Amino acid sequence: MIYLQLFLTFLKIGAVSFGGGYAMIPLVQDEVISHGWLGAEQILNFIAVSESTPGPIAINMATFVGSSQAGILGAVCATLGVVLPSFIIILIIASVIKGLLKFAGVKAFIDGIRPVVIGLIVGTAITISMQVIFAFENIQKSTLSLDYKALIIFFTVFLISIITKKKTKKAVSPIFLIIISAILGLILYGLL
Repeated sequence: MIYLQLFLTFLKIGAVSFGGGYAMIPLVQDEVISHGWLGAEQILNFIAVSESTPGPIAINMATFVGSSQAGILGAVCATLGVVLPSFIIILIIASVIKGLLKFAGVKAFIDGIRPVVIGLIVGTAITISMQVIFAFENIQKSTLSLDYKALIIFFTVFLISIITKKKTKKAVSPIFLIIISAILGLILYGLL
């Protein structure tokens, strides 16, 4: 039954993911592709939409994948699955947090998880960059084709961000950068 499969898959992702939504992306990609629910390009599109809509990326991705596979009930099952482990863990931690942080083992556990989370986030950023800019799918398909339009959008947004930060001493609103990217995409990919 697809509903149970969506729930259990995202429950597993939610239970073993540390470091938030960006650290979950590789797990979501692996699970969704291995189940045959979506292809690599569809996942990239879901990541883009998940990042540009309000809410946490992991919840948005679970909702989108669930919805694409089994409608509204599929979205509810996948979303509940990805949220439930964190919800339970946070409830437990919140009730005993003050007592736990004094133990060296707990501190060592948290210190040990940090590098992994950073590695997952950096790995995800590199993978997505390779897929978007170079149309890289996997090691077996070694042909790379540079997408100049994606590169132009990336560097334009990067430069706007850097220049604005230098001049105003404030970071640019991500919403503004998403809108600029969308407009550039419409122009460069010929839809306007």
